[in-house]
Amino acid sequence: MNSMPKITHLDALLFDNRFIRELPGDPDVSNNRRQVIGACYSRVLPTKVAKPKLIAYSREVAAQLDLAPEICESDYFADVFTGNRLSVGMEPYATCYGGHQFGNWAGQLGDGRAINLGEVLNRQGRRLVLQLKGAGPTPYSRMADGLAVLRSSVREFLCSEAMHHLGVPTTRALSLTLTGESVIRDMFYDGNPKAEPGAVVCRVAPSFTRFGSFQIFTARGDIKLLKELVDYTIRTDFPHLGEPSPAVYLAWFEEVCRKTAEMIVHWQRVGFVHGVMNTDNMSILGLTIDYGPYGWLENYDPDWTPNTTDASTRRYRFGNQPQIAFWNLAQLANAIYPLIEQADLMQQAINVYAESFEKGWQDMMAGKLGLRAFDNSLSTELLAILQLVETDMTIFYRKLATMKIDNRLPEDDSDEALIMPLMEAYYVPEQLTPQYRERIGHWLRNYMRRIQKEETPDQERRVRMNSANPKYVLRNYMAQLAIDKAGQGDYSMIDELLQLLRHPYDEQVGKEAFAVKRPDWARKRAGCSMLSCSS
Repeated sequence: MNSMPKITHLDALLFDNRFIRELPGDPDVSNNRRQVIGACYSRVLPTKVAKPKLIAYSREVAAQLDLAPEICESDYFADVFTGNRLSVGMEPYATCYGGHQFGNWAGQLGDGRAINLGEVLNRQGRRLVLQLKGAGPTPYSRMADGLAVLRSSVREFLCSEAMHHLGVPTTRALSLTLTGESVIRDMFYDGNPKAEPGAVVCRVAPSFTRFGSFQIFTARGDIKLLKELVDYTIRTDFPHLGEPSPAVYLAWFEEVCRKTAEMIVHWQRVGFVHGVMNTDNMSILGLTIDYGPYGWLENYDPDWTPNTTDASTRRYRFGNQPQIAFWNLAQLANAIYPLIEQADLMQQAINVYAESFEKGWQDMMAGKLGLRAFDNSLSTELLAILQLVETDMTIFYRKLATMKIDNRLPEDDSDEALIMPLMEAYYVPEQLTPQYRERIGHWLRNYMRRIQKEETPDQERRVRMNSANPKYVLRNYMAQLAIDKAGQGDYSMIDELLQLLRHPYDEQVGKEAFAVKRPDWARKRAGCSMLSCSS
C-alpha cells in the first residue's frame, strides 16, 4: 500500500508525454476540420466554457493518480478537467484514426470530441492518459461540435466505474463536470433538437489506441507510419514482448486477441451490450471503451441491442458480440499484415481469439452455475430456456444460487416447488405455461444431480456463483433516473449509484430496491430501453 503523502496540487503531477514526443504530429496547428495526413495526432486546446462545476469524481481513480481529495474538490480541479486551464506538463492533442462503422470502412474518424491532456506517470511508475470527452472541437470533429451533454456524460462516468468494480476490463472515469453552457442535441435524429446541459468526463486509461489507429495508415498506404505506431505501442504498452520484429508483431497480435476475448467473455457474463462495436471503438489493450448507446440485458434476449441506429440489422446485438469481436480482429490483422506478410501465421494468431473465447466462456458459464467444470448440455439448455419467457438474467442467477440442494432428492419436489425461488426473475408470470414449468423443472433436477455429483456444498456453490453473478448492475432505468434528477440540479443519485456499484456482488442491506426487475414504466421509455449515438 502506498503510504506516501498524496499530491495536493495538480501541478505536481508528473507528465511524460511520450506519444507526442516519439510519434509524428500534424504540422498544421489550426483547429479546422480536415484530413490529417502523415501524422498520429494534432495539437489542439480544449474550448473554454462559462462555468465549470464538479458534480462527481471517482476516489479510486484519483488514488491511482495519487491525488488528495481536497485537490479533487477544488475549483482548480474543475477548471482543468472541464478544459478551462492546463496544469503544468499538460500538452493537449487529438489522435488520428479510422475505422469500420457497422461493417463499412468510414475513412478518417479520429478524436472528434476527445482531447488528451497528457500522460501521467504515477508513483508506481504506471502510465495513465488523461482524456477529456466533450471539451470542444478538434480537426477530427467532421460536422460535429466536439461537445457532450449531461445525459450521455452521466452514463459514461457511472458505467466506466461500474464495469471496473464488476471486474470487466475498462477505461476509467476520473471526473464529471458541468460546463455551465447548453448544447443542442437531437436525441433520436428525428427533427426535434433541444438544448441540454453541457458536460465533460475525464477518462483515464494506459492508452486510448484503437484498432482503427492502425487501420487508417494501412488504408492510406503509409506503411512507414504504421510500423512506427506498432513499434511505439509494443515498446510502450507491451514491453514484455521484447523489441519489435516480425515475430514480436505476431506475439503482440496474439496477445491483443487474448485480451479481446477476455473482455468479451466478461461482457457476456454480466449482460453488457456495448451497442456500437465499430473498429474505432475497440481498444488495443482489450479495454471496454467509448460508452455510448450501451445497455444491460434485463430480460435475457440475445437479439437485443440498445442502439436505435442498429435497430434494423441488430449487428451489435448481445448474442453477436463474440462474432463481431472476431470480425474486428480480422480487420486489425489486415491492417498489420504488411509488417508480417505470412498469411498462415496470421491465421494461427487470430485463431487464438476463438480458442481463448471458448475456454473463457466455458469457465465463465461453469462459474455462473457454481460448477467445478463446464457442462455443455446444462449450459445450452439453460440459455434456451431463458429465452422462452421474459426472464431477468441478473436476478435469475442470483436466485438460482439460493436454491437448496444439499441432501435433497431431485424427484421429491414438484415443478412448482423447484421454480418458486426463481419467481422474482420473471417479468410476466402468466407466461409460465405448464410446458415451460415442466421444461425448467427438468433442467433444475438435472442441475441438482450435477451439483450433487460434484459433491459441492450449498455454501461453497453460493459463494462461487455470487462472485460470478452480480446482484447490482447499472440497469438502464437506474442511469436514467440519475440523469432525470441531475437535469433538475440534484446530483445525489449519481453519488448514490457510484457507491452502490462499488460493491456489485455484495448484498448491501437497504439497497435491495436497486436489485429488482426493470419497472413497467421503463419498458419502452427513451434512455431506458433504446438509445442513440447522440450525446
